Amino acid sequence: QVQLVESGGGLVQAGGSLRLSCAASGSIRSVYTMGWYRQAPGSQREMVARIWNDGRDTYADSVKGRFTISADIAQSTASLQMNDLKPEDTAIYYCHLMTWGRGDQLWGQGTQVTVFS
Repeated sequence: QVQLVESGGGLVQAGGSLRLSCAASGSIRSVYTMGWYRQAPGSQREMVARIWNDGRDTYADSVKGRFTISADIAQSTASLQMNDLKPEDTAIYYCHLMTWGRGDQLWGQGTQVTVFS
């Protein structure tokens, strides 16, 4: 079974940067969108950034201007460059993928990002 594997989380001081990466462990056809979501303790999972196979992207208001998503949809890889990190960005970050047609979805196992002031 194909899985999404994330890397790049860690501990960083406020104002610092981290880059998250995500890759599928096998071949996935007809990828429609890839994205990053996050979940902080006691909170619901929220969308951070998402990119479609036509290049469109969208961001949560809280990260606009600080985070940038990029992806090679054909290779099922995605990255999230996070700059000017804030303590409120602390969360587990999950990679997400959805296919055309049936809309099959995959989630990564999550990677912890902790920002201290």
